[in-house]
Amino acid sequence: MPLSRVSRLLAGLSLVLGLSGAALADEGMPHKNLRVCKDPNNMPFANQKGEGFEDRIAELFGRKLGVEVEYFTFPQRLGFIRNTLRYKIPGQDYPCDIVMGVPAGWGQVDSTKPYYRSTYVLVFAPGRSGLEGVKTEEDFLALPKDKLAKLKIGLFDRSPGSAWVAHHDLVDSGVPYKTMNPNPDEYPGQIVERDLAEGKIDVAVVWGPVGAYYVKRVASPELRAVPLVSEEGVRFDYEIAMGVRRGEPEWKAMVERFLDENQTEITAILDDYGVPTLALGQGSGAANGR
Repeated sequence: MPLSRVSRLLAGLSLVLGLSGAALADEGMPHKNLRVCKDPNNMPFANQKGEGFEDRIAELFGRKLGVEVEYFTFPQRLGFIRNTLRYKIPGQDYPCDIVMGVPAGWGQVDSTKPYYRSTYVLVFAPGRSGLEGVKTEEDFLALPKDKLAKLKIGLFDRSPGSAWVAHHDLVDSGVPYKTMNPNPDEYPGQIVERDLAEGKIDVAVVWGPVGAYYVKRVASPELRAVPLVSEEGVRFDYEIAMGVRRGEPEWKAMVERFLDENQTEITAILDDYGVPTLALGQGSGAANGR
């Protein structure tokens, strides 16, 4: 094939690819770029440097759309959705159009189909406090009552962890942490990275992605994460979806197509961060302590 013809073919192909990305973006996107609402200090989900797994999934989405990814940051505390996804000054546009991780069915957004399901975990230093033999939740609960009573169990208030200690008569061992800390410099993973590692608490009950990530980050002491299993009155496993504004069905459908077509790559990203995952189709509700 003559070089000139090859050049025209490649140029034409580039134009088609460029137009297909633009056309895809025009199908239902609220803006020409992918605008993501996120917390700037909430690893392993996201941070200002773009190091979280939700950041990586957002970048994957942007590449598939052929558009730039823009971020609007706000601490993921009380009022996060009101100040990001639903924030609008008259005469101006919304600052962002999607939240990369929300509990499936959460009422503050129009949530997509879930793309992963995880569970809370029990995190501890097996070489400390005589927990070497604990490999499962059952092992932990089978410890002598006097031993359990001496342990300091860190957990977020009004979370499945607080329900769990109440269910197993361990309330006196519980050390409560604020689920919604007003200090933007604080983040949920500190319960493991700082307080558990320094011995201020003996055990932490945290959302699985948080626990697994910080178990890998803490060099000393060696930490272990044990999955917790839902039981009557205590729900530990939850499905996580993406969230968009209500009244934008085309955009929601577009996000769900991305999830359907790229689940393998998304799962690989989750695996890179050690996210403990369960089969989809059985979870619902809100994951606290994120």
